[in-house]
Amino acid sequence: MSTLVAHYCDPYSNSNNSTSANNSTNSNTNTNTNTNTNTTQTATTDTVFRSLTHHCIRMGLEFESFTLTASTADLSEEPAARSHADAIEFRMDLASEPVAALESYDAVYEETADALPVLATNRAVWEGGEAEDDKERLDALGEVTKLDAVQAIDIELASLRDGTATALRETAAARDVTVVASAHDFEETPSVAAMSETLTDACRYGDVGKLAVTATDRSDALALLTVTHQLAREGEQREGEHTIATMAMGAAGSHTRAVAPVYGSRIGYAPVNPAKATAPGQYDLETLSRLVSELEPADD
Repeated sequence: MSTLVAHYCDPYSNSNNSTSANNSTNSNTNTNTNTNTNTTQTATTDTVFRSLTHHCIRMGLEFESFTLTASTADLSEEPAARSHADAIEFRMDLASEPVAALESYDAVYEETADALPVLATNRAVWEGGEAEDDKERLDALGEVTKLDAVQAIDIELASLRDGTATALRETAAARDVTVVASAHDFEETPSVAAMSETLTDACRYGDVGKLAVTATDRSDALALLTVTHQLAREGEQREGEHTIATMAMGAAGSHTRAVAPVYGSRIGYAPVNPAKATAPGQYDLETLSRLVSELEPADD
């Protein structure tokens, strides 16, 4: 589902060239090896190549298509998400020693071909998270952008507007890390005009603009979907100027998590462990994956 922009290096450069040459020599001097042995060698070479390229490639999550993101504060849960998710949202603010956890995961990511890229979130208390010290949380986000596994970070729109996170945004850009500029309303669903303004502003500050609101009835959900459709269409017409992610929190808006992708939302969030949902109204990962796939429309 997701789109990765790859920055390649040669997996067989330097010492790897010697390995490749040796393998070639061995192959030439063993031309009578039976078919089963050849098959085994081919499979082994393919495994090594995939491991090497995964180690060498820095891939930024661009969210050019819908990306299902599994939310967790425990990266040991990542393998359980691989069958359904395109990425992992790591909630640094909910984790113990989050930087160390990401550094450990980075080693796994570089060695494991199907390990999921990370969207790192260090949510502030004033935006519904648990990170109390603004400077410390932003510094921690900046520190983890150096890790290959961290392909995107979430920064609150308010921190970008007031300049607090300007340096962090610049660091992310320099390291080819995608910025999701996010805004959350835990009280209500603002007017269509207000939501449109917020999302447009978020898209100016980030590579992706994210808006989560609280729906109290179906009209709120419809208003959010209307804005989603309008801005997604504008983004298509302006070559990706507006890449957005939207969802309505709460029981009245839970269905938008499955339906919003139909109208152009590019990111969906679901907990790896349903008992550890990080926002009201979240579906479990398997259910959201199934619903989005079933609802995916034909091109119009």
